[in-house]
Amino acid sequence: MLENQLLKIAQDFGSPVYVYDAEKIESQYKRLTNAFKNVKHLKINYAVKALSNISILKFFNSLGSGIDTVSIQEVQLGLAAGFSPEQIIFTPNGVSLTEIEEAAALGVKINIDNLSILEQFGAKHPKTPVCIRINPHVMAGGNANISVGHIDSKFGISIHQIPHILRIVENTKMTINGIHMHTGSDILDIEVFLYASEILFETAKQFKNLDFIDFGSGFKVPYKPGDIETNIEELGEKLTKKFNNFCKEYGKDLTLAFEPGKFLVSESGSFLTKVNAIKQTTSTVFAQVDSGFNHLIRPMFYGSHHEISNISNPKGRERFYTVVGYICETDTFGNNRRINEINEGDILCFKNAGAYCFSMASNYNSRFRPAEVLWYNNEAHLIRKRETFDDIINNQIEVDFSSKKQKELVK
Repeated sequence: MLENQLLKIAQDFGSPVYVYDAEKIESQYKRLTNAFKNVKHLKINYAVKALSNISILKFFNSLGSGIDTVSIQEVQLGLAAGFSPEQIIFTPNGVSLTEIEEAAALGVKINIDNLSILEQFGAKHPKTPVCIRINPHVMAGGNANISVGHIDSKFGISIHQIPHILRIVENTKMTINGIHMHTGSDILDIEVFLYASEILFETAKQFKNLDFIDFGSGFKVPYKPGDIETNIEELGEKLTKKFNNFCKEYGKDLTLAFEPGKFLVSESGSFLTKVNAIKQTTSTVFAQVDSGFNHLIRPMFYGSHHEISNISNPKGRERFYTVVGYICETDTFGNNRRINEINEGDILCFKNAGAYCFSMASNYNSRFRPAEVLWYNNEAHLIRKRETFDDIINNQIEVDFSSKKQKELVK
C-alpha cells in the first residue's frame, strides 16, 4: 500500500489502527501454491492464531485455503467464516481430552501431540481418524522462543517414542490418517527443513493408511530492507521431489500440507500510531505514541524488529529516535532508529504487523484495543470497530458494597 493511502486510513478511522492489504495476502498464498505446483495434492491450512479476524478467514476461504486451529474457539471461528469441517485441522497443545472430543464432534481433523491423550482418545473413539504431531528434534531459526522442534520442547511426541505410538495404535485399533511436524518459526536454512522432512518420511513409513503429511511452516519473511527470507521456490523444488519420490515408495498419492501464518499475513499488515509527544533526555530523543505493548507486544516479547516510518513526513531529514509507548511499563518499539523528522501529531507506520500483532493485543492499563481495516479492491473496509469503555466493563460484575456496610451497622 502507498503511504498516502495509509495516511488517509489513519485520518478516516483514527489511531491506533491495524491495516491489512488483501492483495499482499493473496500474492503470498499464490507464491506458496506455485512453489509446490508439481505436487498432485497440496493443501494450505492458514494458521488462524496469526490473525483471526473473521473477515480475514473469509478471505482465505475464498482463496481455497483450509485453516489450522489451536483452540475450540478458533474451530468455531472457522465454521462461522464458512469453512467446512473437512477444511479445518485442530492442532492444540496442552488442552484437555474434553476439548479434543468437542472438536472431533464438530467433524474437524484432529492432531494429537501427547501419548497420554492419544491413548485416551483412541480407547474412546477408535473410529475417529487422528493425525500425530511428531517432534523431530530439529531446531529451526535462531530464536529459542519460536523454535519448537528442539528436544526439550513441550510440542509434539518425540521421534524416539514411535514404538509407544505404535503400541497405542495396535491396542486401540485407532486409525492414523496423518503425520505432522512443526519445527518453529523463521526457518533460515532450508537444508535443515529438508533434513527434518526425511525424519518425517521415515516416521510415515510406520503407518500404512495415511492420507496426508503436514510439514508445518515457519517460513521466514523479511523484516527490513535487505533482510534474508526463506527461499520458498528452492524449498518447493527440492521438497516436491522428495515428497513425490516418497509417495511412489509408499504406493499412494498423499496430500502435502502446510500451515503457514506469518508467511501469508505478516507483510500485509501495517500498524498506524499517532505521536503524542517528543521527549528529549540527556542522551535520547523519545517519540511517544498512542500505543504500547498492549497493542503490539512482539518487539518486547520476542525482540522482533518492525520497520518504523514517519508517513506524515516521508521526505524529512532523518534523525535518531527511540520509539516508545504510553503503557506504564518499558514498552520500547525501537531503539535509536533513523526516522524522518518526527513532530507531535505525526503518524508512524510499523511494518510487518499482520501476524501475531492484533491477535496478541490486550486491555492492559484498561486501554482499548484498536480498530482493524482491510484494504481490498482499492478500498478501505472496517473489519473491527475500535473498542469503547462499554467493552472494557461488559463482562465485569459489580458488588454492592454499600448494602454490605449497612448490614454491618445493623449488627
